Amino acid sequence: MLWSGLDTLVLKGRVPFTFQHQHPDHAMLEPAAMHKPIDYPKPDNELTFDILTSVSRTGTGHTENQPVHLRLADPTVEVAKNLPVYDGPEQRFCPAGVYEYVDDEANPGKKRFQINSQNCIHCKTCDIKDPAQNINWVVPEGGNGPQYVDT
Repeated sequence: MLWSGLDTLVLKGRVPFTFQHQHPDHAMLEPAAMHKPIDYPKPDNELTFDILTSVSRTGTGHTENQPVHLRLADPTVEVAKNLPVYDGPEQRFCPAGVYEYVDDEANPGKKRFQINSQNCIHCKTCDIKDPAQNINWVVPEGGNGPQYVDT
């Protein structure tokens, strides 16, 4: 906090260096077995809101016939690697609930990775945080993004 104040008020952002992180964000994710699950409280609808309400408030829209802008390099990686090792982090790091693991009707007892791209708010978290670097976020057709409105 002190550094931010000094950099902003005194130095006016003209420092000849930047702080660097040693590793990319996706490389820092640890296996789920190393941590206990977090029990998040239910949204109170005053300060915190459910995912669908939050997504609708962004004003992001996708046309029905728009090509999917979230692409998997290998469609098997999420279920084969991310689910057993990291407990499917996609369903937690995405703020809009785009990714989920659902029961696979074709293979009872197994899970299937599902992408609900119509919920995407274009934050690119998936492209940055996916431990396998298997999700590729591309600019959606039309290039529309969140249309936040001041209230």
